[in-house]
Amino acid sequence: MSKTITKEEISRLPIEEFSGEIHIIESLGEAISAIEYLSRFKELGFDTETRPTFKKGNMHEVALIQLATDNSCFLFRLNKIGFPEPLVQLLSNHDTMKIGLSLRDDFHSMKRRIKFIPQGFIELQKMIADYDIADTGLQKIYALLFSKRISKKQRLTNWEADTLSEAQKKYAALDAWACLKIYRTLCHIKEYI
Repeated sequence: MSKTITKEEISRLPIEEFSGEIHIIESLGEAISAIEYLSRFKELGFDTETRPTFKKGNMHEVALIQLATDNSCFLFRLNKIGFPEPLVQLLSNHDTMKIGLSLRDDFHSMKRRIKFIPQGFIELQKMIADYDIADTGLQKIYALLFSKRISKKQRLTNWEADTLSEAQKKYAALDAWACLKIYRTLCHIKEYI
């Protein structure tokens, strides 16, 4: 039988927090340095954030791309720096694995900003099917694997704000880092199946 968890069960779990370093990227120079650093890693957690819209037909462009290692997360503020070519190259590089969830939505959002072919991505929703996990949302997958809760309070905040709040930074970093942690755990479990 497939594993699942209810919202009530999740609400009783302790909250997870990202304890690594968070780097805010708001200039081309910072982006180049960050990509240089991130390119050394074989696997990165990945996510995006877009300012929510509450009117039908209105759509905002992706404002933030998060890339996480085990100990740090880089928040690329696309609403301030555009979509720099070094970032496009990293997202198009099939040698660096980017692990995310609901990637089709992220790809669609990114391609509204710039045309490119994302490569080297691993979709966790496809991967979890092999582990008898019925739930496909990040919060539920994380709760099932680690018995901790990811708070979604910041999801519908303004990701185009002049300055991101500490809560926004932590939320954004946690989402990308959690994808990497889930991937590593599933790979480790597979070794023993």
